[in-house]
Amino acid sequence: MFISKWKKVVTLLLVMSMVFAMAACGSDESNEGASNTDSTETVDSDSSTGSETDTDADTDSAGDGEDEGDVLRIYAWNEEFQSRFNDYFAAKGLVPDGVEVEWVITPNADNAYQNKLDQDLLNQENADEPIDIFLIEADYALKYVDSEYTLDVIEDIGLTREEIADQYAYTQDIATDNEGKLKGVTWQATPGLFAYRRSIAQDVLGTDDVQTVQGYLSDWDKFDEVAEMAAEKGYKMLSGYDDAYRTFSNNVVAPWVDDSGKIVVDDNLMRWVDQTKEYTENGYNNQTSLWSDGWAADQGPEGDVFGFFYSTWGINFTLLGNSLETPESEGGALEVGNGIYGDWAVTEGPESYYWGGTWICAAQGTDNVSLVRDVMRTLTADAATMKQITEDTQDYTNNEVAMMELANSDFQSDFLGGQNHIALFAAAAPRIDMSNISKYDQGLNEEFQEAFKDYFDGVVTKEEALDNFYTAAIEKYPNLTR
Repeated sequence: MFISKWKKVVTLLLVMSMVFAMAACGSDESNEGASNTDSTETVDSDSSTGSETDTDADTDSAGDGEDEGDVLRIYAWNEEFQSRFNDYFAAKGLVPDGVEVEWVITPNADNAYQNKLDQDLLNQENADEPIDIFLIEADYALKYVDSEYTLDVIEDIGLTREEIADQYAYTQDIATDNEGKLKGVTWQATPGLFAYRRSIAQDVLGTDDVQTVQGYLSDWDKFDEVAEMAAEKGYKMLSGYDDAYRTFSNNVVAPWVDDSGKIVVDDNLMRWVDQTKEYTENGYNNQTSLWSDGWAADQGPEGDVFGFFYSTWGINFTLLGNSLETPESEGGALEVGNGIYGDWAVTEGPESYYWGGTWICAAQGTDNVSLVRDVMRTLTADAATMKQITEDTQDYTNNEVAMMELANSDFQSDFLGGQNHIALFAAAAPRIDMSNISKYDQGLNEEFQEAFKDYFDGVVTKEEALDNFYTAAIEKYPNLTR
């Protein structure tokens, strides 16, 4: 099953990826909830809670009738998917009797997750317990999608095109290899919006009404004008250097690398550089970096920042937690009165964009094809499950029909002051364009942002920062040129 004429090529690529390891995580949100060290957790299916539920996932596709393993081994970098699996699959009694679920969780920091995954994929043939499922992120998805270490979700695993027809097209585009094979599916879609403080909008603009605020922020020139207005009132428009990056990087006209292997710095990325430099010099930001303590504090009760660019996961996982005076872990309630819970709203902002996302891949060599299919079907193709996840967590899930039902309902978020943010996400999701992604996105985006922080801080000139970027990029990817 594992032997092919491409294996030597793929193995070389994976070995190179370990040698030239990419720093930090692909989608920065992935550090949320991550453990500080590698962990392996084995969960016996007999301990699952909940009752058996109806499912059509057990009889009709590839893998049925085959002897399957008694361990389902899943590789991830944090506990987000683990919670989805436990709450919406295992808790329904869908893990077969006698099957243990083993989680191998390795944090993204210093590229540790990909290094661990790459090494174990190389050893998959000889493993006592093979990898069955592993997770990937958008910024490096093609590295695994265009390899033979991922199985075809349709032909090998047994999902049907009809079953996944309501998934957002871009979530399938990003996981489709160069031969047209679908290599991964996801339970979430991640369109981005601009989250703003209602109280600050009232002070600066005289209103917190979503449509009115959007009128002030509908393009970058207007956004800059509001930044100046906010500064006059003593507020910052953004927290730091990286906040707006995704809105620019998702709207480039070409991939990072052309067909000849040359790195292409899109004009839109340089517009991010110019705007961020202007905001820094004018005092429109607090000069923080994503995921830093200062950046997180700017989202809390003492923060002075007008707003933050966030996709779906960020609002309910990150922004909500940072907004609380008393964290949930210390007994804090998710209610108005705890910090600035309820003082937020979201609007489209100046440009459409997406940020992040996690895809479920079936590993070549899995001995649990039927169970992997059941996991994929339940957690990414079942409309009722998708809708329930959104109702329970306010995350935005990957089923257009289910999301439109909520968008057109009385669904609302107390955290967002009673707003139905699903309606805005539903409008934004179909506009996501994956045509300009490349397998180099994670590393080049990280190096570009890092190189220009010295420019924003006044340490180097713009030209020197660009030179430093090229140097770091080619050190990371020696096969590329300037």
